[in-house]
Amino acid sequence: MAGRVLQSSLSQSKILELWRDTSALMGAFEAGGVAAVAARLQATLHSLENARLDIGITGGTGSGKSTFVNAIRGLGDEDPNSACTGVVEMTVDPTPYPHPKYPNIVIWDLPGIGTSRFRTGRYLQRVLLERYDFFIIITSDSFTAHHAQLACEILQRGKRFYLVRSKVDVDIAASRSRRPSTFSEERVLRQIREDCGRRLRAEGLKDPKVFLLSMFELGKYDFHLLEELMVKELESHKQHAFLLAVPNVSKPILEKKAASLRQHIWLVATVACGVNPSPVPGVREVACDLYVLISSLEGYRRSLGLDEDSLVRLAEQRGQPLHKILEAVQGWKTKVTEALVVELLGQASRDASAFTQELLGVPILGALATCGISFATIYQMLRTALDEVVKDAQRVLTQAFLDDSDHELPDKCNQ
Repeated sequence: MAGRVLQSSLSQSKILELWRDTSALMGAFEAGGVAAVAARLQATLHSLENARLDIGITGGTGSGKSTFVNAIRGLGDEDPNSACTGVVEMTVDPTPYPHPKYPNIVIWDLPGIGTSRFRTGRYLQRVLLERYDFFIIITSDSFTAHHAQLACEILQRGKRFYLVRSKVDVDIAASRSRRPSTFSEERVLRQIREDCGRRLRAEGLKDPKVFLLSMFELGKYDFHLLEELMVKELESHKQHAFLLAVPNVSKPILEKKAASLRQHIWLVATVACGVNPSPVPGVREVACDLYVLISSLEGYRRSLGLDEDSLVRLAEQRGQPLHKILEAVQGWKTKVTEALVVELLGQASRDASAFTQELLGVPILGALATCGISFATIYQMLRTALDEVVKDAQRVLTQAFLDDSDHELPDKCNQ
């Protein structure tokens, strides 16, 4: 069973795209054994987790672009590290805002485009178009000729863009207040979507796809669809880094993060048992670099929002007592220590012997069976630990929205 799980994970892994010629791995193994393979994969793992990504956020004055810069970084507008927001244009020059957990992901708050002096060519020259992996163009009202011109120019220059209609929660609240007896949220969203598409097509933009968002409730409406498309269209080596940084606002996002992390467990396990391994005290026949495993487990918690800073911020944003959020965490509640990792490895080692034999049938990685029980134990431990962290993250998300009578847990998008 464990062997089938590993093979399934490998077949889906994006990392294999970086190693199309598998003979390179086998050549490294033949030349220097597992240590040589692990050293090469260590560099690959580092590049995956630290890929640079620059995202340009633009739109008209008051559209919510600065609030979106904060929201996609998991911050509120009053956070000390947040972008300045207001009803007047606050951004004069392109301003970089690194993600607080992943500084390789940089969100750029760009100057507004709603003035009468706006010129597409000059604007793109001013903000340095080539700097960005893609753009997000935001409006809180109707899309105009400026938005369409900018989108067309970005497309012509070989870059991607995504169109966002913000503040749909405001429109929904207004419609509910005006027409309480005939109110339909679905109808309001459809009307907004159709109006956006019609105006953009009238300005020459073909087949525009518009995402409806509330900056203060990213888990609702189309954020999941936007995130899914952005990840899909990114270069493969940047997908994993971006997924780790996306805020945890819905179950689908948690599941995508978990899937990406699972795909790389074999990579982490190879590096842990192949680079600078030392015997693990109290765990028979297992040798590894405990620091690699401590770092990985802390990374799981950080990406899935279970680190202390994230939990405190979530409690503040949702207006809940911190102890209620903390009670949802049933796994380890403190920093990952060497003692904890050793304990988890000891638990995993009980079933690792049979798993080691099954490795012999896995393409390429069959060679890892020469590590003895170490690789199998590490793989089993990481898989089990990640599953537990995911369950905790789901429980935290449920608790965070528990007292919101107008908000169901965002496990799928409203369309």
